Amino acid sequence: MSGVKLVSVWAVPVFVSLVLVVGVSRRVQVFDEFLAGAGDGLRTCVRVLPALVALMTAVSMLRASGIIELLVEGMAPAAGLLGIPPEIIPLALLRPVSGSGALAMLENIYATYGADSLAGRVASVLQSSTETTFYTITVYYGAVGVRRTRHTLAAAAGGDVTGIVLSALAVKLLLG
Repeated sequence: MSGVKLVSVWAVPVFVSLVLVVGVSRRVQVFDEFLAGAGDGLRTCVRVLPALVALMTAVSMLRASGIIELLVEGMAPAAGLLGIPPEIIPLALLRPVSGSGALAMLENIYATYGADSLAGRVASVLQSSTETTFYTITVYYGAVGVRRTRHTLAAAAGGDVTGIVLSALAVKLLLG
């Protein structure tokens, strides 16, 4: 067995054993603390679930209604001016909302245009340089009970737009 495979196989069991040994040596009721943490996690899931259901419903409605296609058509001229391949506009629109939807869209881009095409390369960089902004805000702010996001959405959306534009620029500059 290679060294990397050995580490990957043993990393989690060794870490869990280490946590147990340290906990017992400090006289911590490890199982009781585990149950308390699991209960907190479950309560957090229950608190966040309504917002996630609403977000996923909105994404499904947008995709089914055809609004995404209308947005793509409207944004294509501006994307062309910025050097963004029009084939990746649906990915750029979906990425801030849904990680799994964006991954499916990325796979579709690979299947249609190829992973080594301009669209495939830009989509790859875009996927790794942007965030699922709305999902992240929903989950993390919902978990701690934040109601007002203040400047978070504007800053995060600005970061996403920057990541989208610079992904196209970086691919063109570095990969031709």
